[in-house]
Amino acid sequence: MNSTLNLSRPAALTIFGLLALLMLSTRYAHFAQLPDASWATFFAGGFYFAGRRGLAVFAALMLESVAIDYVVIRHLGISNYCVTPAYAFLVPTHGVLWLAGAWLRRGYRFRLPTLLRFAAAAIVATQLAYLISNGSFYWLGGRYAEPNLAEYLQRFARYYVNFVTVTPAYLALIALLHVAAAALLPQWRGTHDELPKP
Repeated sequence: MNSTLNLSRPAALTIFGLLALLMLSTRYAHFAQLPDASWATFFAGGFYFAGRRGLAVFAALMLESVAIDYVVIRHLGISNYCVTPAYAFLVPTHGVLWLAGAWLRRGYRFRLPTLLRFAAAAIVATQLAYLISNGSFYWLGGRYAEPNLAEYLQRFARYYVNFVTVTPAYLALIALLHVAAAALLPQWRGTHDELPKP
C-alpha cells in the first residue's frame, strides 16, 4: 500500500519546523509550563515524513532532543538523574512512536474510519513507548540498588497516567489541526486511487 499523503517541500519544511518548535518549547519547564510533547512529535513525524526525508527528520529530532537535554543539564541546572546507560533506549522509545505514525500514514484516507486507526495507533504506541522507557530506566539505569518486580510495578503505576495521557492529548490537537488544514488544502487529504479497493 503506497503512502497517499504527499506534501510539498514548503509544507514539509513548515511541519518539521513546527514539530521541532513544539519539542523545544515543551521538553523542559524552563521553556514553558507545558507537559513534554516529545513523544507526540515523533509519532507525528512518522506520519508526515517517509523514505529518506523521514530518516533525516527522525535523526534531526533525535539530535534535537539530546541537545536540549545537554543544554538544560549543563547550563540550566537540571539534574542529570535521568541520564544513565538506559538513556540509549530513547532511540527505540521514539522509534516505536515513529513507526506507529508511519503505519497510520500507509493507510491514510481523509475519512472518519482513519480517526479510529489514529486513536488505536496513538494508544498502543504510547503504551509500548512507556514500557520501553520506564522499564529500561528501572532495570538498566543503575539508579536502584536492588531492583525488584514489586518496586518496579509501584514506580510503573506512579508515572503511568501522566505518560500515557499527555501524548494522546497532544496528538489529538495535532489531528484537529490536520483536519482543519485538510479542509482548506486538498493535497492534505491524500489521494484514493493508490489504495486497493476493498
